[in-house]
Amino acid sequence: MTLTHLNQLGEAHIVDIADKATTRRRAVATARLEALPETIALILGGTLKKGDALAVARIAGIMAAKKTAELIPLCHPIPLTSVEVTIVGDGAGLLVTATAETNAQTGVEMEAMTAASVAALTLYDMAKSHDRAMRVTAIQLEEKSGGKSGDFKR
Repeated sequence: MTLTHLNQLGEAHIVDIADKATTRRRAVATARLEALPETIALILGGTLKKGDALAVARIAGIMAAKKTAELIPLCHPIPLTSVEVTIVGDGAGLLVTATAETNAQTGVEMEAMTAASVAALTLYDMAKSHDRAMRVTAIQLEEKSGGKSGDFKR
């Protein structure tokens, strides 16, 4: 197997995408915030001392997707056409889902995962005074479409 981010000398480099076709690409990623039931209720109810954690986390996720190439060293900056972050309660936690879309020469998996991660971390930050035992877990790609490697669905 050839690693695309290493040159012939084994040095890290950014992949040349100049000859790749521009296609519509979409990725969906999730992250979970596990917390005490009362913490989840405070977040969902919008009654945390810091304010509306859901709104802040959605904006943080969108902003993070836009900054992915600055955070992940070998990611290409790509023009995002859409980023959506949703947060829902699911039992003992919150499920953050981020969807990123582009028309570009490379995929948006890292943008979607960055958005989900940062949104979950923002929820932690907003609620940490109430529950320091919270955990951000299960950051993962759920699905992607477009590009040479084809579609993926967990």
